[in-house]
Amino acid sequence: MRVLAAGDAAVLAELRDLAEASALLASLVADPVEGTGEPVPGARTVLVPFLPHRTSATATAAAVRARSLAAVAATGARLVEIPVVYDGEDLEALAGALGWSPRELVRRHGEARWRVGFMGFAPGFASLTCADAAWPDVPRRATPRTRVPAGAVALAGPYAGVYPRSSPGGWQLVGRTDAPVWDVNREPPALWTPGDDVRFRQVAASAVEVGRVAAPHRSDRPHPGHRALDVVAPGAQAVVEDLGRGGVAHLGVGASGAADRRSLRAANRAVGNDAGAAAVETEGGLHVRASGHLVVALAGAPAPAEIRRSGAAEPAEAPFAAPFALRDRDELLLGAPPRGRRTYLAVRGGLDAAVTLGSRSTDTLGHVGPPRLAAGARLPVGTAPIAAVETSDAGAPDPTSLPAPGETATLRVVAGPHDDWFDDGVAALTGQVWEVTSLADRVGVRLAGEALRRTAAHADAELPSEGMVTGAVQVPPNGQPILFLPDHPVTGGYPPVAVVIEADLPLLGQLPAGARVRFEVFHSHRRHPAESPCRSCENGRS
Repeated sequence: MRVLAAGDAAVLAELRDLAEASALLASLVADPVEGTGEPVPGARTVLVPFLPHRTSATATAAAVRARSLAAVAATGARLVEIPVVYDGEDLEALAGALGWSPRELVRRHGEARWRVGFMGFAPGFASLTCADAAWPDVPRRATPRTRVPAGAVALAGPYAGVYPRSSPGGWQLVGRTDAPVWDVNREPPALWTPGDDVRFRQVAASAVEVGRVAAPHRSDRPHPGHRALDVVAPGAQAVVEDLGRGGVAHLGVGASGAADRRSLRAANRAVGNDAGAAAVETEGGLHVRASGHLVVALAGAPAPAEIRRSGAAEPAEAPFAAPFALRDRDELLLGAPPRGRRTYLAVRGGLDAAVTLGSRSTDTLGHVGPPRLAAGARLPVGTAPIAAVETSDAGAPDPTSLPAPGETATLRVVAGPHDDWFDDGVAALTGQVWEVTSLADRVGVRLAGEALRRTAAHADAELPSEGMVTGAVQVPPNGQPILFLPDHPVTGGYPPVAVVIEADLPLLGQLPAGARVRFEVFHSHRRHPAESPCRSCENGRS
């Protein structure tokens, strides 16, 4: 077992195969290491997040290394049957590539013994492993599809899978099913869990309902009173966010939550809410109308804001990082922030959006939680317990310190877990200034610069899927890094050269297009899991 740093708040245990990873996962779930969070399994890894204020990477790594990798007897494993219509677009070509007829591929796929190995990529998406040693390694498509339909039954590498909803994908499509592999209204929402056995059963086309997708989660709770924010225009990337979800990675669901948690907390404290109450996150252009009398506050990127009072001739300028009132029918308009990226609008009492898997956050990748805001949407205001307001910035970053397009921000990183895949390791990342491209959303930010080159030994290698963290600097084959934000997939297949430290994640969430980024290695041996000096410090000095 190798235990590698995955930032300053997680370690990655790298094992020989899925069987060892499953044994380690079972041990960590049955008897968690003190100060750690939910472990995330991968193809042959287990990601172990920890709380830096309660433990260290060194202590976590030592506890993980001490665990037995003896196989754990399966308890409560179920057999899940998946009815399949074998008419996938890739069935005939894939069968030919494997030297079989389509009928032979269908027979072998149905007779094979499959087991849920790990979850990831999307909520409810399971990578199914084959217990038959003769099952071939299936090549992925050279060009991934931009849209794979919900219910597609697919193969890639040693795995089989079922797409829970429409999404991009590069797996080979062999059939389709209407099995409800993901339904957020069901308990549990995933049809299967790691360790379950799976059998694919061929059925006639008339036996499945094409494209059936579970209904989105709805709340039937009555909302107290009539107080609400009505969305006149959503502007750019407007969503509802709180501090995110915990304990759902085993379902393939990410944490999500505010991209700049400090600013969310500041906006909430300014109106007397609990720091983690749900609020609006926007990149500018938001236009809302008050229904009832409300107290609101803004924090984060300093967007110009004006209040249009009902019956007033001229708009008034809205304050920043301080509470102010919106009377019934008053309107609030936000412009585009000149620096930073995301502004947070909190309402006293919190937004009473439906709770999905323990959070009111919108996960834009997994389509979990409230939908993106649209014109005509109504955001009910709750009656959560409230406290005295805080009229200071309450811990939010100074808006003038946020980068503007053309300015350079510095992000501190911990090297690894896979900096050894690249020439010069993390030095190639820190030795230049990168540009933030317009290809950015809540999943990740693409950078542009001199491409990072893989070592000869890893030139054509594929990283088996493993758990990913927010702040991971993932590097696809083109060598241009992607910085993961809160809506990133639970697992990923591109090697991270480094991870942004926890303290700098709010700044990461505020990088605007056109800004520049310089990376700086963060030295802290107290939190580094290696027994020898870390790769970032050749001489072993902090």
